Amino acid sequence: MKARRGKSKQERAARAVPTADARAPRAASKRALAPRKKARAASVPRKVLRSAAAQARGSAERGPTHPERPWRLRHAPDLPPNAHKGLAGRVLCWCGSDSMPGAAVLVARAAQRAGAGLVTLATDSDVLRHVVPVAAPEAVFAPFASESEFRELLRARSTSGKTPDHARVAGPGLGLGAGTRKILEILLSASDSTPLLLDADALNALGGDLARLRRVRAPLVLTPHPGEAARLLGRTVGDDDRARLAVAREISARSGALCCLKGRATVVAFGERVYVNPTGNPGMATAGAGDVLAGILGAYLAACRTGIDPAWTPWDAACAAVHVHGLAGDLARERLGMRGLVASDLVQFLPAAQERLRATTQLDSRIP
Repeated sequence: MKARRGKSKQERAARAVPTADARAPRAASKRALAPRKKARAASVPRKVLRSAAAQARGSAERGPTHPERPWRLRHAPDLPPNAHKGLAGRVLCWCGSDSMPGAAVLVARAAQRAGAGLVTLATDSDVLRHVVPVAAPEAVFAPFASESEFRELLRARSTSGKTPDHARVAGPGLGLGAGTRKILEILLSASDSTPLLLDADALNALGGDLARLRRVRAPLVLTPHPGEAARLLGRTVGDDDRARLAVAREISARSGALCCLKGRATVVAFGERVYVNPTGNPGMATAGAGDVLAGILGAYLAACRTGIDPAWTPWDAACAAVHVHGLAGDLARERLGMRGLVASDLVQFLPAAQERLRATTQLDSRIP
C-alpha cells in the first residue's frame, strides 16, 4: 500500500511539472503571440491615446449640439488645394504700443503660425514700425494718426469692402490711455459683422460695462484672465473649479459674448455651453502667453468667415484655440522644462501642437 501511495505522488508530481519537451510548445505559442501584441500597441502612439483621453476629460462639461451626435473638439479647417492667402484668412490686430511692442509681435506671430494668410497691424506707434518688421516680417501695417483715420481704416476693411477683414483682435499691449478708450469705442461701434476678439487692455478699457457689449453687431469673444474678469464683474472671483465655471458663464451672459476665462483649465462658456480645457501647465504663467492665445484665436475666428468650412463656428474656434495653446505649452515643457518657458516658446511649438490635435481628432472621429 505504501509503495502504491508513493508512486501515486510521483505520478501527480510528473503531471504537475511538465518536462522541457512539454513546455516548449507552450513557450513557442507565447512567443508567437508577442509580435501581434506589439504591433497592435504600436499602431496608435501612446501619447496620442493620452491626448485623446485628456480630450474626453476636457469635453465632459459641455453638452451635445445634436440630440444624437455629441459635439467633439475639432482641429482648424484644412485649406483646399487652390488656396491663397485671402482664403487662409485676413486678421487685423490692434495691439502693442511704444512701451509694449512685444505684445504686437507675439499676436502677429501666433496668428501666422495658426494659419492666418495675412496679418495686418493697425497702430499709431512709431516704435512698432521699427520693431515688427524685424520680428514678424510677414506682417503688414495699417498706420493711423487720429480717430478719424482709424474710422476710415475700418470702413475700408469692412465686410462691404473688396478685401475685408475676416477677424479682428484688440487689446494686448495697448496701455490704458484716453486714446485707447476712444479707439475701442470706434471699434465697438463698427457696423459690420467681422468677428472681434477683446483681450487685455481692451477689456480693462471697458470699465466693467459689459452691457455695452450687447450692442455690438459682430460675433464677440472675450479672453480675460482672472484679474481682468474681476474688473469686468466689479468683484473678486474665486479660483476653484466651480467658481471659474460660474464666472465664465456670468461674463458670457452679461455681455452676450463667448468668454474664454484663462488660467488653469481654461473655461470656454457661451450660454449653457461650457468647455473645460485639459491642456497647459504652470510654466505658461509668463508674460505674453495670453497674447499668443489672442493671435491663435484670431486666426481661427478668421476661418469662420472664409467659407472653407461652413460648419466651423466661433465656438469651435475658441475651444480649439485654447486647446492647442495649452498643448504648445505642454510640448515646450517636455523639451525645455517648465521653469524656463517663455511666451515665444509657445509660438515655436504651435505647429507641432496643431498637428497633435489633428492626429487626436482624427482618432476620435473613428470612435462611435
